[in-house]
Amino acid sequence: MAELTTIARPYAEALFQVARKGDVAAWGRQIEALSQVAQNQQVRQFADSPKASDEQVVDLVSTAAQLPLEPGVQNFLRALVANGRLVALPAIAEQFHALVNASSGVADAVIYSPYPIEPAQLADVVSSLEKRFGRKLSASVQLEPELIGGIRVVVGDEVLDTSVKARLERMKVALSA
Repeated sequence: MAELTTIARPYAEALFQVARKGDVAAWGRQIEALSQVAQNQQVRQFADSPKASDEQVVDLVSTAAQLPLEPGVQNFLRALVANGRLVALPAIAEQFHALVNASSGVADAVIYSPYPIEPAQLADVVSSLEKRFGRKLSASVQLEPELIGGIRVVVGDEVLDTSVKARLERMKVALSA
């Protein structure tokens, strides 16, 4: 895993530098779509096949992404395929997304909740979390019924756990000590 991260970093940084000159959000959507395609095992097997030409692989991946690609993204895909780095595309997309967030001062937050959160409630939660973490957050919600109640929030390497499950665990530790 560390090897893919090391390989992906210079590609992501170069991609970000070029994308900043245009519509970064559009580039991000296209890279994410290509990343989803590159995660498919059959696509990777086809790309690794000695019978498949680089152009055939590029055509397959760009068609499967189902998005019109910017010329720069298309050139980037060609460079990846030519260098045998298609397997690194998901890691590149992840690092590209992190660079975009860092440049705009936004951090990704995953909110784990035992119940669905209504949009109005989510806006209030995100607002209070932004004050707590001291930065703008791009939040996504994942259901985790075993939390019983409350929420657990993960922002980068920071965790805020106000769930009932965590409180019960803390009580268990305190009572058994």
